[in-house]
Amino acid sequence: MLTTLKNAFKIKELRNKLLFTLGMLVVIRIGSQVPAPGINGEVFRQWFEQNTADSFSFFDAITGGSFSQMAVLALGINPYITSSIIMQLMTIAIPKLEELQNDGEDGRKKIASITRYVTVLLALIQSVAMVIGFGYNNYLTSFDAFTVIIAVSALTAGSAFLMWIGERITEKGIGNGISIVLVINIVSRMPADIAALFDQFVWGHTNEPATAVLNAVIIIAVILAVVVMVVLLNSATRKIPVQYAKKMQGRKMVGGQTSNIPLRVNTAGVIPVIFASSIMQLPILIFTFLQKQPSTGVGGYLYGCLRSDYWCKPGELKYSVGLLVYVILIVFFAYFYTSITFNPLMVADNMKKQGGFIPGIRPGKPTSDYLTKVLNYIIFIGAIGLTIVSVIPYVFQGVFGAKVSFGGTSLIIVVSVVLETLKQAESLMLVRNYKGFLQD
Repeated sequence: MLTTLKNAFKIKELRNKLLFTLGMLVVIRIGSQVPAPGINGEVFRQWFEQNTADSFSFFDAITGGSFSQMAVLALGINPYITSSIIMQLMTIAIPKLEELQNDGEDGRKKIASITRYVTVLLALIQSVAMVIGFGYNNYLTSFDAFTVIIAVSALTAGSAFLMWIGERITEKGIGNGISIVLVINIVSRMPADIAALFDQFVWGHTNEPATAVLNAVIIIAVILAVVVMVVLLNSATRKIPVQYAKKMQGRKMVGGQTSNIPLRVNTAGVIPVIFASSIMQLPILIFTFLQKQPSTGVGGYLYGCLRSDYWCKPGELKYSVGLLVYVILIVFFAYFYTSITFNPLMVADNMKKQGGFIPGIRPGKPTSDYLTKVLNYIIFIGAIGLTIVSVIPYVFQGVFGAKVSFGGTSLIIVVSVVLETLKQAESLMLVRNYKGFLQD
């Protein structure tokens, strides 16, 4: 990792990309400290800490603390994530969008443009709901039309600004812009959270040295184990061998090579946990801002199931049904996202056109069926791996009361994006070396 970064800084083009990315990240962190106009941030922060800090821990983490401070970037990149989910669902439901997706680069640009408009619309809707809710609960400096318009405009513009930064990082920076925006927000909270863990379980037991040391070892071991599992999930692949038949071209016999199709075990990457977490947080967000948090009856039970700080508590296991729903969503989105990004039928047709075949499998539909079978198997393994990594912190939170804003989901995002960004940097260096070789 350090070697890759060191080599990247030696190349002017990559150095400029890295410096541009770092500059954008600094802008994000500055924006995370700028208070949203019209909102009494101090009053909201006190209410947040006293009432729903645990249920909003992940949401606050992916906004880099902007939400709890009610900064201009309080909505974070969530409207864009939700917009992406909607557009991918609509791509399946609407044939016109499916045609655009399959229409090469131009089609993808049009879908990206629609996604931006949907993002702004969602950010506007969320901002209006939040600000009006704040007004009824005296979190605004004054509840009048001018203050509402200013606050809504600031929050909506902040979310659109983050989307713009993400796209600029993708275009002019190191790539993976939206993911990097998520990562910098999560990483900014990690030092304080790790310090809080040690305060709670290590420094709080200084009169019991053995217990303090054991707790420190467990904390470090769990974090390292989660990171190692994520690295393994992202690097594990199933290689499908492909043989190309020999054929005559002119007077020469060509072909006969052996290749493979590398299928990643974690085909969907970090997308399933982001989508699942966003969906689980949305109802809580609505309940909270409308000040309709049910405490009894069916509504109270459903609300408890949605709150991750209620999961795995020995005395309240009935609320752990929400954890089961979360797991089901991760598995569903793992299959759903892979079905969008990888088409076994198209791969089989391309192989057939090029004279390729999988040894022991007939070309055409049998190849497609075989790829589908293998893909379903490895997707399941990848989804189970993602689930284990995501659930471990909730178990520790419920059983031992370890309260941190980052958990398995956050670590999955951070490690996955870091590995993907390093691969992107290596690819850019490789392309640059090829260009230099051809020019020489």
